[in-house]
This record gives sequence, C-alpha cells and structure tokens, in this order.
Amino acid sequence: MVFVLYGFFCLIVCALTWGLTAQVRNYALKKNVLDIPNERSSHSVPTPRGGGISVVIVFLAVLCILAINKWITVISLISFFGAGSLVSVVGFLDDHGHIAARWRLLAHFGSAIFIVFMLGGLPPVSLLGINVNLSALGYVIGVLYLVWLLNLYNFMDGIDGLASIEAITVCIGSSVCSLILHQWTFTESATLSIVLASAVAGFMIWNYPPAKIFMGDACSGFLGLMLGALSLLAGWENSLMLWCSLILLAVFITDATVTLFRRLIRGEKLYEAHRSHAYQYASRYFSGHKPVTIFVALINICWLFPIALCVAIGWLDGYLAVLIAYIPMIAMAYKFKAGAAEFQND
Repeated sequence: MVFVLYGFFCLIVCALTWGLTAQVRNYALKKNVLDIPNERSSHSVPTPRGGGISVVIVFLAVLCILAINKWITVISLISFFGAGSLVSVVGFLDDHGHIAARWRLLAHFGSAIFIVFMLGGLPPVSLLGINVNLSALGYVIGVLYLVWLLNLYNFMDGIDGLASIEAITVCIGSSVCSLILHQWTFTESATLSIVLASAVAGFMIWNYPPAKIFMGDACSGFLGLMLGALSLLAGWENSLMLWCSLILLAVFITDATVTLFRRLIRGEKLYEAHRSHAYQYASRYFSGHKPVTIFVALINICWLFPIALCVAIGWLDGYLAVLIAYIPMIAMAYKFKAGAAEFQND
C-alpha cells in the first residue's frame, strides 16, 4: 500500500513539472529567451532556456507538503529549502544576465556551509566495517564536496537530456539501496530522492534529445547541490549510503574532475567556456546527443547501480566498490579525451 501511495504521489509530481515546464517554454518563446548557438555550443538550433526552474519550484513546494505531513523533519525542510533556494536564485539571475564568478562562488559556499552544518557535517565513513568519524575535518570536506558537485553539474549540463537522466538514475538507484538497507522502509533521503527523480522526469520529457528547452544554471547547480546533500543525509541514515552515492555519481564526478585537472595542468582559465569534457567529445564523435545520453543511462543502470547494490547488500566493502566503479570510468574519460586541448580533436 505504501509503494502504491508513493507511486501515485510521484506521478502527480511528474505531471506538475511537465505542465509547468510547458508554461516556462511558452514564456521563453514569447519573450525570445533563447540559447543562441556559438562556436563553443554543443547545439546548433536556438532553443528556449531556463526550463529547469520548474523542477526547482515543484521540488521545493513538495518539500513543504512533506514536512507538513511529517514525512520529513523540519531540519531537512530548512536545510534543503534554504540552500536550494539561494543556489537556484543566483543561477536564475545568471541565466537572465550575468553575475560575477566571485559572487556566484560566494553563494555556492554559503549554501554548502549552511546545509552541511544543518545536517551535522560529513557522516561517519565506513572502512572495513568500522565507522570513522572525521569530526571538524568532516565539515570542511563536506562543504568542498557540495561546492564541487554543484559546479560540476553546471559543467556537465552541456548536451540534451544528460543532466536530467543522471539525476533520475542516481536518485532511483540511491532510493533502492536505501530501501534495502532499511528493510524496505522509506527514509527521508529515499523519499526526497524519489520526489526529485519524479520532478526531473517531468522536465526530461521536454529535455530529451532533441531538447525543446534547456535546463539552465538555475536548475543544474540546484541538482548538483541537492544530490550532494541527499548523499550526506543518506550517509547519516546508514554510513554505507555515502559509498553508494559516490558510486552512482561516478560518471559526472570522473568526467568533470579529469577535465578540470587536465585544463589546470595546461594553465587554461577555468572560468572560460569550453567543449573539452568527455561527453562533449563523445557527442561530436557519435554525431549527436542522444547516443551519449542513452549510453550514460546504461552505464548508471547496468554498471554503477549493481556495484552500489553490492555495497548495500554487504557483498563488497565501500572503498573497494568505489575502486571497481571508478577505474573503468577514468579510463573511459581518457578514451574520450576529457580535458584534452580542443584543437587536437576536431
């Protein structure tokens, strides 16, 4: 009965986001709020942008409903609503004008610090069956982790449907792992993950290649922060969930991190737009966005999710599972030239 109730609720959330995205798209077309292709773009047709704000609005509204009905705590409501709102507003303003990088970064750190302190820092890390509490250092690591996830999600939102399918598969995978670890009981993190996946699914209908509307920074940064915060919340519920979350996020973390380091080594300006992520090279190699988006979904479902599941079941230690998950992802990132100088490829 509980699963039926959750299923019905998620369908409503999905429908709300789908309908709101349609309204945002109509507004963008009327007001000529379009993403015009340039030499650094991965698309070739002017496309409405900022549609992901529908995900933010619906998710934050549902947060309030969940708190009123005591499906989540007031602490979770304040944490996710407060930090998520700030990041989304800054992203929205940047979508419709320009905010200096230093102010954006200040907002990112402010949001991360707020949510990490509200949640109690980094959860204990399970190593060889022993929970290691990093205490004060855990707060620092937690903040840096959230800021990096927030920004890498912005970086990885560059082709149709990719950021959406990543959020959906990661959230569903995390929820299943949590349900297994908690004897098929919906925890706060599992509930919020399912709701977020449902909200993004409604937007995904419009964003699937070829996209009819783009997500925009208002949503991509929001998703990165929410996924990171959910992994911390899940880790506090069960320390193994932190490993599961890191495994499920491997595609985005690997591509963005390898790209960052290779560009740093070459001395490139990190704030300048570029097309040197592995997924961008792959989309040019396969002459389209759809093959790459589908491939990432298959990696998440057929490779990363089973490994995370083995951690939840107890068949693999978390650190070993991370190595198994990440080594092929790093190899694949290099295979598709993540961070390579652009002139060497095209």
